[in-house]
Amino acid sequence: MVNEKVNMQVEPMFIAKEQTANRNLKTERKIITKLKDAFTPKGRIKKVYTILLAVGAFLSIILLWMFLTASGTVDALFLPTIENTVHVAIDLLSDGDFLKGIEMTVYRVMSGFFISVVIAIPLGLLIGTYAPASALLEYVFSFIRYLPASAFIPLFILWIGIDESEKIAIIILGSLPQLILMIATNVRNVPMSMIEVSYTLGTSKWDVLWKVILPKAMPDIVDTLRTVLGWAWTYVIVAEMVGASSGIGYMIIQSQRMMDTSRIFVGILTIGFIGMIIDILFKEGHNQLFYWNKDSH
Repeated sequence: MVNEKVNMQVEPMFIAKEQTANRNLKTERKIITKLKDAFTPKGRIKKVYTILLAVGAFLSIILLWMFLTASGTVDALFLPTIENTVHVAIDLLSDGDFLKGIEMTVYRVMSGFFISVVIAIPLGLLIGTYAPASALLEYVFSFIRYLPASAFIPLFILWIGIDESEKIAIIILGSLPQLILMIATNVRNVPMSMIEVSYTLGTSKWDVLWKVILPKAMPDIVDTLRTVLGWAWTYVIVAEMVGASSGIGYMIIQSQRMMDTSRIFVGILTIGFIGMIIDILFKEGHNQLFYWNKDSH
């Protein structure tokens, strides 16, 4: 009787432990499966994990920065402390001149980039679609693409002057050839089978261009715009460092002359934050406009 009572007490405990072990095993297997899926080429992870990993990466950079300055590994002249950088950022953001400089830089970038896009999309479509246009224009723009835009700053100052047109012209020179050739490549990547089927169904050449080629290439074209817009920020900062009296680039070069690395870092980080916000907006816009293309994005 005693043994039976002991067995009756032990069995539920054993079953409960076994169930717990099975649940833990299933959880471990799920985690392993998710990790395998995540590290599979073109694998996906949940958005919350994406955010956590991104935040973790930024925190790692901040911790490294804090370690380098606190330990004295890097002199404050070359790498300011985070505390000092934050104080300088607060002072600058409360200063109307700095905010005006940000506004001017954004205006220059977006103006030059918009003009480049308006010209590049039709030319890229033309080069990517028609062989004669490709033969006539592609090598010309390939040549221009490798010319350093920054080297034209002295010439543009002589030709145009030091007003806003010169900065915008530098952005156009740096962005336009890249956009044209990359958009042409996007257009060429449209499957030939889609075009052949369209012709078989009696679609006109004009409709094939506007209703087949352009819509299919558009998601990739938007990605190209996003990429080249990042490059445009480089061109405007260089342009503002020479012959400018406002803008983030102007503030950076003035701070360099005064050896004020905190202000330089604030300028650089400001560009990074603005660029990241624009990049996120591009991604969200891409997902909303081309939701059917998410799997290939």
